Amino acid sequence: MIRRIAVLAGDGIGPEVMDAALKVLRRVDERFKLSFEFKEALIGGAAFEKYSAHFPEETRKICSESDAILFGSVGGPISEAHLEKWRGCESNSILALRKALGLFANLRPIKVYPELRAISPIKGEVIGEGIDILIVRELAGDIYFGEHRTFEKSGCRYATDLAEYDENQIAAIGRVAFETARSRRKKVTSVDKANVLATSKLWRGVIKEISQEFSEIEYEDMLVDNCAMQIIRRPSDFDVIVTSNMFGDILSDAAAVLPGSLGLTPSASLNAERFGLYEPSGGSAPDIAGRGVANPIAQILSAALLLRFSFGLEKEALSIEDAVYRAIAGSARTVDIAVEGESALSTAEFTDKVLSHI
Repeated sequence: MIRRIAVLAGDGIGPEVMDAALKVLRRVDERFKLSFEFKEALIGGAAFEKYSAHFPEETRKICSESDAILFGSVGGPISEAHLEKWRGCESNSILALRKALGLFANLRPIKVYPELRAISPIKGEVIGEGIDILIVRELAGDIYFGEHRTFEKSGCRYATDLAEYDENQIAAIGRVAFETARSRRKKVTSVDKANVLATSKLWRGVIKEISQEFSEIEYEDMLVDNCAMQIIRRPSDFDVIVTSNMFGDILSDAAAVLPGSLGLTPSASLNAERFGLYEPSGGSAPDIAGRGVANPIAQILSAALLLRFSFGLEKEALSIEDAVYRAIAGSARTVDIAVEGESALSTAEFTDKVLSHI
């Protein structure tokens, strides 16, 4: 069985960390005889140089003919954001991809390894034996997709943004969260603002209904302001957090600080057919592009998520995650996760350490 993977390396450090992830996937393919077929395509600024478009039709076609997408990063230097090549780059590429593929569920694992507690801003006693949270964010609704208006009334400027959800959207993301919790620690925390917002009242009601289909899963509701505090005070108490688009956007970025580097956080975005796009949570980091020092962990772990969620290859996904952990436990460090006194490896050298454990 051939498994087709679209490879969209993008800009900045994207090609460097993508090369690392592909080496790991090829090693897993060789070991487990999985028959991967990789098809590379251009996206972002790299695509604009050739096609004068950030998401060209050729790339759209390759994505539609694939079984999953491994995505790098897009965007250029802030100082060049006004140039045509970079103007609207992210919205024209990654947001366009999400819309074209109907991606509605974003899964972002937040993991703090005990061996890396020194780089986390959280105290060691709070980290304990480690932190392992999965934030499940709804991607297709909420205030980002409602009507946006600016107008004047009685000589005063006004602005309104409409947040909308229907029960089917909420039920769909709820089921993703509860089904995913089955293979974890079997706990779901639903986050809303049901004491104020009508959308959150509907959210809480629908999620509670969905929870009754999963009697083996522990379930709790939490207000978003309380969650923002507790995710810092007692992060190890959380397993799966499910929340709306805007709250998920904010909470996932806050939680991404816990590991100490965005280079450690992968993500997955799925549609109703479980077709997935997998990418690091960080950006293109043009300031370090081409220097060979980028941390490839998030891209490599995104490849592991691809195996798990798009292909159902749990053993193979675990082999990658275990190899990354063994490299870290063996004191392999890139510059962003090294502390004083630790030597830093290049992107290629760290990748070789991971490969040695597969």
